[in-house]
Amino acid sequence: MFNRNHTESHVEPNPAASAGSRLASKTVAALLAGAMTLGGGASALAASASSSLAAAAAPAATAKPSATAAPAATAKPTATAAPAATAKPTATAAPAATAKPTATAAPAATAKPTATAAPAATAKPTATAAPAATAKSTATAAPAATAAPAATAAPAASATPSAAGFFSDVAKGFWAEKHIYKLAGQGIIIGNNGKFRPGDSVTQQEAVLMALRFMGADTKAADGTVDTALPGGIEVSNYYKPYVILAFQMNLLDKAEVAAEAAGKTAWGMRPASREWIAELLIRSLGKSGDAQAASGENSGFADDAKISADKRGYINTAVDLGLATGLNGNLFSPKGEVTRAQLATFFSRAEAYSTVAYADTASGTILEIKDGRLTLYNGAAKTVYTLSSGTGYFKAGSETAIALTELQPYTRATVIASGTVASYIEVTDTTPQIETLQGKLARISAGTKKLWLMTDDGYPEYSYDDTAVFTDAAGNAVEPSAITENSAVTLLREKYTGQNKIIKVVVTSGVVNKTATGVLKAIDRTAQTLTFTASTGAEETFAWTSDTLFTYQSSILTPADLTVGAAVKYKIQNSKIASVEATDLKNRSLQGTLTEKTSNSLIYKKADGSLEVKTLADKPLVTIPGVTSPSLDDLVADASGGDLVELTLDSANKVTGISVVKRQMDQYYGVTVAGYNNTTKLLTVLDASGNAKAVKLDDKTKFSANFGITPTLATVGPMLTEDRKLNLNAIGQRLLSLEFVSQYDGTFTSYSATARTIAIKTSDGRTLTLPYPGAVEIFGQNNKTVADVPTGAMVTATLAPNQSTVTSLKVKTTQQFAISFLDAAANKLKVNTPAGTLDIYTLTVPMTDENGTVIKIGDLKSGDLLNVTAVGGSPVSVQRVLQTTGRISAVDTAGSKLTVQEYGGRVRVLDASKGVQVLRSGAASSTLAGLTAEDRAVIRQDADGKLTVQVLASLSRTLAWYESSTNQIVVTRSTLDEKNQFILSPNVYIHQGDTTLSVQSLKENDKITLYFNDNVVVEIVKL
Repeated sequence: MFNRNHTESHVEPNPAASAGSRLASKTVAALLAGAMTLGGGASALAASASSSLAAAAAPAATAKPSATAAPAATAKPTATAAPAATAKPTATAAPAATAKPTATAAPAATAKPTATAAPAATAKPTATAAPAATAKSTATAAPAATAAPAATAAPAASATPSAAGFFSDVAKGFWAEKHIYKLAGQGIIIGNNGKFRPGDSVTQQEAVLMALRFMGADTKAADGTVDTALPGGIEVSNYYKPYVILAFQMNLLDKAEVAAEAAGKTAWGMRPASREWIAELLIRSLGKSGDAQAASGENSGFADDAKISADKRGYINTAVDLGLATGLNGNLFSPKGEVTRAQLATFFSRAEAYSTVAYADTASGTILEIKDGRLTLYNGAAKTVYTLSSGTGYFKAGSETAIALTELQPYTRATVIASGTVASYIEVTDTTPQIETLQGKLARISAGTKKLWLMTDDGYPEYSYDDTAVFTDAAGNAVEPSAITENSAVTLLREKYTGQNKIIKVVVTSGVVNKTATGVLKAIDRTAQTLTFTASTGAEETFAWTSDTLFTYQSSILTPADLTVGAAVKYKIQNSKIASVEATDLKNRSLQGTLTEKTSNSLIYKKADGSLEVKTLADKPLVTIPGVTSPSLDDLVADASGGDLVELTLDSANKVTGISVVKRQMDQYYGVTVAGYNNTTKLLTVLDASGNAKAVKLDDKTKFSANFGITPTLATVGPMLTEDRKLNLNAIGQRLLSLEFVSQYDGTFTSYSATARTIAIKTSDGRTLTLPYPGAVEIFGQNNKTVADVPTGAMVTATLAPNQSTVTSLKVKTTQQFAISFLDAAANKLKVNTPAGTLDIYTLTVPMTDENGTVIKIGDLKSGDLLNVTAVGGSPVSVQRVLQTTGRISAVDTAGSKLTVQEYGGRVRVLDASKGVQVLRSGAASSTLAGLTAEDRAVIRQDADGKLTVQVLASLSRTLAWYESSTNQIVVTRSTLDEKNQFILSPNVYIHQGDTTLSVQSLKENDKITLYFNDNVVVEIVKL
């Protein structure tokens, strides 16, 4: 099975060295990552799958033809390839009758076969009719073995929708993903409610049912022909009873062996299947019990051979011989180890190489086309079109990991498993294209007779095509055969999968191009003046533009510099040059210019050529100004002579979505002090921190701002400009654009001095300010704080009194996590519990989002929810709901600081613990993932600082007494009167047995159950 902590390299066995030695074969097999390595990773699986089954088996098995003969044809279909008739495609080669079209013969001087003449030069049919390249078709001839089997043993009833090849709990890249997809598509494995539960242990009764499906025999248990009595002492669940009985009848199970195993506390059917037990079931299902009997007296070669049951040793030896099973680290087999559902799926998937069962809706052949979400497969006799869906899995022989749809290529060989015509599993079995390519110059084409001739040094070979042949240009656009001109360079694709060697496609690779097409602009080479398009067909093509090329977007004339990669375009090619390009959707087009005017919904900017252009603003455009924190449109400088040089980003509607200041032509003076102001001349003189003087002039366009309850104007600002007043100024030359009275400082708290009673703040523009102690320190949810409580590096706002010499408050920006204690949706108010007591948050003025950043309303929250509250001082500015994950821990990666959890709803989440973790278990706390184990149940949340808090749920195993529906409580038996035996159930309690979801009403008295608790409420019940 699979060792998830064991990654092995692929080791190719040496048949000569190991022949006749089972011990040697086991040693080699133990080095291979295969189907019986417990929980093996993706690399281990890929290594084992990369060997053919014949190579993976120990050489001793090759001495038993009966054991390996059947799969040879499957593993190497070349045995059926290359019939002599197809090795020499004489049907299309050198037809003497066409090599001499004498009825239309022209004088020898007519060296080209024109529409009315076949020149004497074509009188060499033998030299030109069969190019040497076509003689090598033996390896790719369509073998009869690829014909889709008409009869299938897998019953249609088992191919249920839940087995369509996709389960919510089988993550992309999961080590057994390929095998689960495959068997689900064949109806051999079936999930429950869209889940497979790959990590759950397999019970013996579940394994029996899967083996019967693998053998195509499970329907016999459902048709009423199976006896209803089990051998005495053998207990299985009612659902599995007819299948286990059938397994006895088919000798899949041995009555004597099972009777001997039946005794025990756990019913036989509910026992976890062991590795050695599965090895026997697997070999019996393949009909190879005779091989196992012959190998039963031989040592397995594993270090723990003494622990292998004597009656199982032969089955393990045979499984190893066939390459179906290998060992664990340390050359161990661990015969009593349990098997998971994913491991069992892998066994049976690989064992199909030795099975003769034909499964329903499974076909093998050559991929003819992949287009518009459909795949066309030729199975040797007919074409079948399959629909590709989001649940279709794509794989490649020799690899365990999934591949992308784009890696499927036409004319390669593949196996398709489908539900009806919807493909659930596709495996590329041979990546060699089943075609040959012929290139040359077109001499002539006759659309009427469906023939064409190429020019070669030896003459004019003739090729025939039929109505199925496709003619395209290099971009994939369809062309009429009659439109192809002489001397055009063409590529002919000739198939090799039917044995008829037909021309299936003709591509005109060069020649004069005149066309109109649509696509996406992939590249712009302004030096070579070329554009590369990805046409709507997917083909790429490059053309040059000229000075006459017209570029447009909507009603605007563009230049090549205005085009952006990724833009959707319609282009016209005339005489192989770009005549016009119409952009239909420009992706984030950018423009540069000087900002001259702005309003709340538009901008006017001056282009490089001096012309003015107006652009409409999109909703909430992003403004970026170097050195300015959270800038807005008001921070942009628009001026005819000194406006900001900006780069505008436009959306597909030609609206401005982003404004980035590239260069400011104005001077900025922060924290300067007033030296003097002349109210008559409007001349203001200020001093910077170094004592340097600067004079600026106010006018009626100067903007004023102050946060002291007064909005100054040019007429009223004079009395406020008293000496030593602190100002922030923006000016162009001597002209003052804006004047702001300093009312606060924003920055990072760096230090404080208890002696001098000062604090230091570093502003966003790099200045370090020393300010007096604040009158108060505000931190949300905390009372009576001082500067000593402010962390170094915290973002703060120092609010100044109107005199600008006193700091009235220091507001600390924080993000903290709180639980909701009360909701008042009508008043749009919620209460949270903080160290300072219960505080109110009014949600109408505070934006709220969920864990994914989606805007939510108060109605989306409930009491008990956790919130990350971001506040400046005592005022919340944003609220984000915290995701809490509750479920079963399925994997712990201490090295990678990752935790994998399967939620009760079935979703699998991988949580990042790189920022720290706190594990709480039974009142004790630890700070490492090592304190967790797979199968722990836990509630996990991320703190405001990104650290994971993992609360391990308490559990209790008891015997059920009854369910009290009136109080929604489970009552269990108790051994003493002091024991608590009544427990409240969560409204969403998850009740299950294995991967089968149960209702609480289905639980019966005396059922053995395990309860899991969150805050003393039962959230999960496992029926044992």
